Amino acid sequence: MSFTLRQLRYFIATAETGQISQAAVELSISQSAVTTAIKELEAVVGAALFLRSPHGMDLTGAGRQFLSHAYDILKKVDEAARMQVVSNDVEGTLAVAATYTVIGYFLPLHIERLGRLFPKLEIQLFELNRESIEEGLLSNRYDISVLLTSNILNPSLTTEKVLSSIRRLWVPAQHHLLALDSVGLKEIAEEPYIMLTVDEAAYSSLKYWSHSGYQPRITLRTSSVEAVRSLVANGQGVAILSDMVHRPWSLEGRRIETINVRDPVPAMDVGLAWRKDVEFTPAMTAFRSYFRQAFNLPDLRG
Repeated sequence: MSFTLRQLRYFIATAETGQISQAAVELSISQSAVTTAIKELEAVVGAALFLRSPHGMDLTGAGRQFLSHAYDILKKVDEAARMQVVSNDVEGTLAVAATYTVIGYFLPLHIERLGRLFPKLEIQLFELNRESIEEGLLSNRYDISVLLTSNILNPSLTTEKVLSSIRRLWVPAQHHLLALDSVGLKEIAEEPYIMLTVDEAAYSSLKYWSHSGYQPRITLRTSSVEAVRSLVANGQGVAILSDMVHRPWSLEGRRIETINVRDPVPAMDVGLAWRKDVEFTPAMTAFRSYFRQAFNLPDLRG
């Protein structure tokens, strides 16, 4: 007996929303279809994937482990269905600079895919802050970079956005703000706030806070996303961070919920950057083409 991709998608939707009813709404199907898919998966796996409670569906230890595998399976299926990359005969060395957030939460999967698609291409990866990346691109130490393009203002660099990651409010499970119909910066300003500082996150946050007329009640500043995750999950504060770094569970196995923010909060843009007058090598073209096709961007023209 085996499981289907449909069952995996229903399982993931339930794990992410914590509610069969909400998963059914997001998938535009009946609740009974979701319930049946989960029961069938549990029969195949031979273990309970969820604990049913009055508050919703909580993943068991086996469920959390299976969720990780489910994500991997669907990513590989998506890759196989969409990827039509340029010739894999490209060879040589490509120096790629990236920031902390990009290396930690975005790039590893794509580096692994690139390695399989272009086995003759050696990618040398460097982790640096934005200022060092900009200087390195202009001095030809790095060929291309992957970073938060919304932070780049240097006119000598060209940027190309590949992903916009929405920023939402992170709160612990059963937080009182989850019961409100609408949550804005006014309500968030009344809560203890955990401020992430890495990759200019604090600067980006304070820009939109400054236009709101409110200020966050910061109780801790940290460069660690995992610290923010654990502190929020354990009820020590709230934070506004992007979906790219969100995970529904802390390291301690406690759930983190997200809430859409009523007020304007800009998305976190991730993309490529290179020196404006650089002549693209075949390796650079292959790297850029991969991301354009992976994220369904318009056809590459020059």
